[in-house]
Amino acid sequence: MSEDGYVILSIDDLDRFPGATDEAPILMPVRRRAGFRPFGINCFAAPRPGQRVIERHFERDGDEELYVVLRGEATFTVGDETFGATSGTLVHVTPGTVREAIARDEDTIVLAIGAKPGEAWEPAPWEDFHIAFAARRSGDAAAARSLIAETLARHPNEWQGQYNAGCFEALEGDTEAAFAHLRRAVELGPSDVREYARDDVDFVALRDDPRFTELVG
Repeated sequence: MSEDGYVILSIDDLDRFPGATDEAPILMPVRRRAGFRPFGINCFAAPRPGQRVIERHFERDGDEELYVVLRGEATFTVGDETFGATSGTLVHVTPGTVREAIARDEDTIVLAIGAKPGEAWEPAPWEDFHIAFAARRSGDAAAARSLIAETLARHPNEWQGQYNAGCFEALEGDTEAAFAHLRRAVELGPSDVREYARDDVDFVALRDDPRFTELVG
């Protein structure tokens, strides 16, 4: 924030944090960079056609999301409908509706805005975890683990944070820590956490351990 009380940014000024895999979207934090507090707002980028620019997911806790294609073109799937979205397209998605977007052009960028109607907004831990996984991919696992610990301390009973911490530790080869976090995520989260974990490639290293089958079925 400038001394005059405003920030002017280009999307090309934003930092880029890759996801846990090459197929994951790149996070371009807007909220952090601008110091924006009323609701969640970030850009996601896909460097190449065919890459996800919005991960397949639905909002479990009542958040509405508005997506704005800023650059390039994407194929959105929202519920049962699939459609093309060129630059300038706005897509509003209600809670509980599955959505994803696949880039059609190089360096497609989508702005995502989200908040829960009628409630004070607080930053969700997923932003910190995305940046932590980017640090891990760059070779700085210590910085990643430190950020994860700070995030869990702020959100000790948030199941997604525990789940992502489990993914991180499984990828790092710390089986005991991975199981501890995954077990906590199962305790705190909805029933389909088990199903999601069974198919999650981050947990490949745990699948031959009897505890994995016992925990997630």
